[in-house]
Amino acid sequence: MVSAIKTASRKTAVSILGATGSIGKSALDIVRRAPERYEIAALTAHRDGRKLAALAREYGAKLAVVAEPEAYGELCDSLSGSGIRTAAGREGLLLAAAENADVVIAAISGAAGLEPTLAALLAKRRIALANKECLVSAGRLFMQAAKASGAIVLPLDSEHNAIFQALTAGPPEAVERVTLTASGGPFRTFSSERLARVVPEEALRHPIWSMGAKITIDSATLMNKGLELIEAHHLFGLSPDRLDVLVHPQSIVHALVAYRDGAVVAGLSVPDMRVPVAYCLGWPERPAWEAPRLDLAALATLSFEPPDPVRFPALRLARAAMEAGGPLPTVLNAANEVAVGAFLARRIGFLGIAAMVESVLEQAASKGLREPATVEEALAVDHIGRSLAHTLLPQFAAKAS
Repeated sequence: MVSAIKTASRKTAVSILGATGSIGKSALDIVRRAPERYEIAALTAHRDGRKLAALAREYGAKLAVVAEPEAYGELCDSLSGSGIRTAAGREGLLLAAAENADVVIAAISGAAGLEPTLAALLAKRRIALANKECLVSAGRLFMQAAKASGAIVLPLDSEHNAIFQALTAGPPEAVERVTLTASGGPFRTFSSERLARVVPEEALRHPIWSMGAKITIDSATLMNKGLELIEAHHLFGLSPDRLDVLVHPQSIVHALVAYRDGAVVAGLSVPDMRVPVAYCLGWPERPAWEAPRLDLAALATLSFEPPDPVRFPALRLARAAMEAGGPLPTVLNAANEVAVGAFLARRIGFLGIAAMVESVLEQAASKGLREPATVEEALAVDHIGRSLAHTLLPQFAAKAS
C-alpha cells in the first residue's frame, strides 16, 4: 500500500474526474475551504468547456480536459494565456487520470468512467470512488487491479463510505450482515397505477439529495440501490446473502453493519455529500471543516421499512444479476443507462425502465457472454447490452404511447 500520510509541509494534490457534476462541486467546495491543505492537479468535464475553464482558473489546475472533442476549442479559447494545459477525448481523460496527484476523485457518470478510473488506479493513486459503474460493470477486474497495483480505493458514496467506517469496529470474519439504506425516492408511497403515469419532471425532484439526472432517476426506480448492492459485494468481499436494503426516508442512517455478537454499528450524518468527500480527501486523518452537524433531537424520528419488490422491481433485477454474476451486472448497467435515457426523452414510461432492463437481461442470458477480464471485454459486453436495449426500445416505446 502506498503511504497515506502526507508531510505537514506539502499540500494534498487532488484530481477530479467529473468536476462539473454534483460530486465534483462538493469536492471543490471542500478544497475551497482549505486552500492551505489541498491543491488541484487536474479537472475534467463532459462537454462544458467554458465552465471547466472557469473552474481551472479559479482553482489553479495544472490540466483541464473535456471528454467531448467538439468542446475542445471552447476550452482552449477560455484558457488562452493561462498556462493551464488542455486536452480532450479518451486520451485526454487518460492523461488526467495519470496526472501527478495524491487523490483522484472518480466521479465521471456511467460506464464512460471505467477506463480513466482504472488508469488512475494503475498509476497507484488513492481513488475516491464515486463512479459505481466501475464496480458494477467490471467489479472483479477492478478490485484485482487495485490489489495488484497496491492502490488505495476509498468509497465515496455515502452508503459505502459509512460501511467502510463501520467495518473498523470488528474483524471481517465477525461481520454477519451489511444493510444499505435508501431514501425511497420521490415515489415511495405511490401505487403501481400512479407510477405508470410518472413523468420525468416528477422523477427528477428528489426529496433529499441534489444529484445528476441519471442517478436521480435511478434513485426513483431504486435501481441505484441495486447497483450499490453490487458495489458493496465487490468493495467489501461480501456474499449476496449478507447484503440487504432498508428504506429510510430521512437519509440520516446511511448504512448498518451487524456483527455476530449482536452489535450493530451504523453510519449517521446529515445528507450532504461533502461529508464523505471530506473523509476521502483527508483520510486517514479527519481534518476539521464547517460540516453541518447532526441534531437528532430536532429530527425526533427516524423510520425504516422494507423495499417493495412489486412496485420497484429494479432492485430485484439488480440483486438477481449480482447473484448470477458473470456478465449480467455489466449488461444490467448498460441496459439501465439506455432505458433511463429513453425515459428522460419521453420515449418510454417510468415502469418501462425496469421492464426493458429485464427483457435485455433475459436475452443476454442466452448470448454465451462471459464475465469481463479486461477493460476491452467490459466495454464489449457493455456495448452488447446497449445494442440489445436499443433493439428492444421500439417495443417499449409502443407500450408507452
